[in-house]
Formats: sequence, structure tokens, C-alpha cells
Amino acid sequence: MCGVNGVFAYHYAANPVDARELVRTRDYMAARGPDAEGLWVSSDERVGFGHRRLSIIDLSDAGLQPMASADGRFVVTFNGEIYNYQVLRDELLAQGRVFRSNSDTEVLLHLYAKKGPEMVRDLRGMFAFAIWDAAERTLFLARDPYGIKPLYYADNGWTFRFASQVKALLAGGTLSKDPDPAGDVGFLLFGHIPEPFTTHRAISALPAGATLVVDRIGAHAPVRYHSIAQVYRDAEIHVERDSAKAAVPAQFRAALLDSVRHHLVADVPVGAFLSSGVDSSSLVGLMRDAGQQDIQTITLSFAELVGTPEDEALLASEVAQTYETRHTTRRVDAAEFEQDLPHILEAMDLPSIDGVNTWFVAKAARELGLKVAISGLGGDELFGGYPSFRDLPRWVSLMWLPSRAPLVGRLARIAGRPIANGIHTNPKMAGMLEYGGDYPGAYLLRRGLYMPWELAELLPREALHEGLRRLAPLELIARELTPRPSSPAARISALESSLYMKNQLLRDTDWASMAHSIEVRTPLVDATLLRNAAEIGASTGEAPSKSLLANSPSHPLPAAVRGRAKTGFTIPVATWQWRDAVASRRHGDTARGSREPWARAWATVVREGAEGSCRAA
Repeated sequence: MCGVNGVFAYHYAANPVDARELVRTRDYMAARGPDAEGLWVSSDERVGFGHRRLSIIDLSDAGLQPMASADGRFVVTFNGEIYNYQVLRDELLAQGRVFRSNSDTEVLLHLYAKKGPEMVRDLRGMFAFAIWDAAERTLFLARDPYGIKPLYYADNGWTFRFASQVKALLAGGTLSKDPDPAGDVGFLLFGHIPEPFTTHRAISALPAGATLVVDRIGAHAPVRYHSIAQVYRDAEIHVERDSAKAAVPAQFRAALLDSVRHHLVADVPVGAFLSSGVDSSSLVGLMRDAGQQDIQTITLSFAELVGTPEDEALLASEVAQTYETRHTTRRVDAAEFEQDLPHILEAMDLPSIDGVNTWFVAKAARELGLKVAISGLGGDELFGGYPSFRDLPRWVSLMWLPSRAPLVGRLARIAGRPIANGIHTNPKMAGMLEYGGDYPGAYLLRRGLYMPWELAELLPREALHEGLRRLAPLELIARELTPRPSSPAARISALESSLYMKNQLLRDTDWASMAHSIEVRTPLVDATLLRNAAEIGASTGEAPSKSLLANSPSHPLPAAVRGRAKTGFTIPVATWQWRDAVASRRHGDTARGSREPWARAWATVVREGAEGSCRAA
């Protein structure tokens, strides 16, 4: 896992690449790659790459980056891991390709030389990379199907820049810091900023599952090569229905074990983040099934929850004993949270209301000397673990007809809002008739931090209107359902994976873990596993369930884990009085006792922290 950056002065009148800018951007990302640093600038000074390395595969100097092909035509800077690189390498060797290293990075060079942009379809892993083709004078960028690894870019009409972090691009010192109202509106609506928007107008995210080409003309529009909704829809269309369901558990076990095996490919030890839930516990069991002999597991415990049903430590310890892991319980308290808070806000590349749990478990992994850890992230999206899988189909069914009446929903929301406020009920309920009749609107109600009608109290009128126009939140949500799967469970899985998981959970996992130089791997977030799950679900007509995941290890999970209600791998917000803590930082004790939800109070602190970081960059 690494940090990448680059500059391409594609316009003939653009200034040559400034190596000092490359270094400033690169070294802002030092925590992403503490093991080595690299810099490459072309002989004509029109293109340059930077790289910070966290050595995971091929620890030798032969794996250093930026890496050039033997003939010098291609140069790559790469962040991520290609889990099937050994198979690809063997195929390329059989075709006469000559390798100088055992790295997955060199596989990218040879594969691009052979296939060009289509090479991304052969890759299984998490990745964000750029390849320079000196013969064609083109820059090619790509990002993995789920967007596990980030990649941001800026194009001013003369020069194209990219990096693994927004704040790193700003640290280069050449980009405008003008804020993007769409980013601010997106954060307030969702608790994160949806792609392709960021906090700044000048900087965009390369969408997940997309490629981008820059040539003499400039940056072309990103091209999507992967869509989660498309995977589900293709399975529904092409897979024949099979009433024989007895083989389904074995099929799922094989698919899950295959993903886990691929995610264990490394030249350093691979540990695991272990909660007391089905997702991470099942993965630890599958790691043992995959032949992992020595497994270091880590669980977070919170001083304020010791001895309560919410404490995950005891049950996680039972899982660790079941699978004979070397287990560590790392205790965190409110004092440590307060001490780390400034560092958390600084490391947070884009504003988010999540990620603090990953910060602390990654910190614990670093203390143990790990570089890589397996996470159960993605299980809820793939196996229907969220309340949205139950709520959204019901809401849409109930509200579809009344929501079609012109203006009725809006009038009901206007009339219902003061009532909802007066009785201190969820403010979203006022918009149920207006938004709940289709999946995009219902999803916004389910996942929204604030509702669109509340934003006038938080943002200036002009910024709000421009932000909503550019963001177009309902259209943004609807795009992730194109083409629309016929199954409600598949629709919600596509929405949760493409929006909440991609823009919040995966992004937060990246910044929070890389701040501690930890690579987090997510076997349940895997394009091959998704396709297998979609095809199995389409053949049986039933959505995958958590019981299939729980039954996948050969040695069963403890009964207490299988029967435990979902709680999530989170920090004890209520116990820490997080809302009061963050509110008191701004307003003093007068804010205590407010009925404002903790997430909204925390969002205020995050916004202020983001603004402060941008001013300092």
C-alpha cells in the first residue's frame, strides 16, 4: 500500500514539471509509504511521478517505484495490491515476457503493454495507478471496481495533476483552494462527500471502477468499466433459475474461501481486525481454513463499556480461542479519544462522520508491528445486514401511490415539519410522503444526515442552490441503480455498496488506516465474490443471508456469535458523551443537554476541522 502522485504538463505552453512540487505532494503522504520514496521526471520535463512505498509484496529494491519498463516506454506509479498477480505473471512469462522483479507492480507494466486500457478487466485486487506511455504521449489512470483505493485529480486546462489524497494535491502549492458547494451539500446530506466531488472545485475523484486518459488535448471523461448494479442485473438476465438449493452453502463457502485466499497474498504477516460479529469472525475462521498458521487478531475494547452487553471483548476472545489466534484486546477510553482528536481531523482527507473506530484499531495494529490486516467490512452490504434491506422495500411499497399525487408530498412535508420538531421525532419523517415512494428518495431518507429542506439553516442561499444543482442528490443515487436490478435486495445491495460503503466506509478505512501505515484488506469487498454471490442468488431466487457467511468456516462459529444481534464495530458514542464533548469545544457548557443528534454535532466539528486543515495546507 502506497501513496502516488504525478504531474503531466500536456499543453505545449505549460510550465515544465517542477520536481519540488512533486516532492511536496509526495511527502505529504509519508505515512502511506514509510518504507521508501521515489521520484521520476521525464527527460523533457513534461511528466513526472512520485511514490511513497509500504512494502508488502516483493520487499526488495526491485519493487521500488516509480517503475519503468525495460525499454523505458512505460512508467508506472501504483497504490494497492493485485491479488491474482502470480497467475497473470505466469501467463505473461509463458508468452515470452521477461521480468526483473517478483512484484505485482511489474505485472501492470507488462499487462498494459499487451492490452492497453482493457488490462483493468484482468485485475483482481484494490488499486489506483497511473501509467505513462512515452510513445503515445498518454497518461492512463485506473481505479479498482469498488474504489477501495482513492485517486484524485485536477486539470486546469494546461497541466494535469493526480494524487492519493486531496490534501496532498493542495500541499503541492499550485491549486486553487476555492471550496465546492456540491461537496459541502453532499457532506451535510450524507455524512460524506459523494464521488466525484471533493471539498474543492479544482479537485475531482476518479470514480470507482473507472479509467481516465490524458493526452495532448487534456483529460478525457472518465470511462466506467464496472458497475455493481450491472453485475446484479446481468446475473438476473443470464443465470437460469435452479430450484436445487442444497448446494448453495457449499458454493458460497467456495466463493468466500477463494476470496480469503487471494487476500492473504503477501510477503509480510497478515493479521485481522476481530469484533464479536459474524463478518470478521467468519473471516478469521476462513483464514484458518485457507492455511494461515499464525493469525494475530485485534479487538477494540472501551473502558466505559467493560462488563456491559455492548462490550465486544469477551465474545471476540472466545472467537480467538476457537480459531487459536494470537489475540490482543486494545482498550480505548475517552481521554485517548480527546488526545487523538486533532490528529484524526488532520488525517481525515475528506470530511466524514465515520472512521474513528478504524483509526484506533489500525493504531493498535501498528503498535503490534503489523503492516496488513483483514477487515470484515462489506458483509452487511453483500449479505443484507442493514435495516435498509427491510425498510426501503416497505417504504416504497407503501408510499409509491400517494407520492405520485402532485404537490401532496411537498405540502405534507411543509405541514409536518413543525409537528415533527415539536414532538422531537425524527425530522426525516416529514418527508416520507415526498421522498419515500421510490428507491432514490427512500435511500436518502434512510441514510441522510440532514434532509434537503433543512440545509437552508446551515448554508448561504447561493451556495446551497449551486451545491444542490451540481450534486443533484436524487439523480446521483439513481445512477447507482442503472441498470436497475429486479430484486429489491439486489437494488439495496447496489445502493449501499456504491454509496455508503464506497464513499464513507472504504474511504474512511483508507485514511484512518494509512495514517498508521496499515494496509487493510477486505475479502467481502471483491468483484469476483460479488459476481459469484449475484449468480448464486439469481439461480435460487433468494438473496444471500448472514447465515451463509456464518456457516462458511469448517469449524463453526461460537453459538453466541451466531445468535448475537448486530451492533457494528463502533466506538461507544453515547457513553463518551461525544455530542457533549464536541459541542463543548465550540460553545461551552451551554450546548450540553441539546437534543441535537450526536452525528450532527460531530459533523460540525469535522467541517470546522476540514476548513482549518485546508487553510493550513
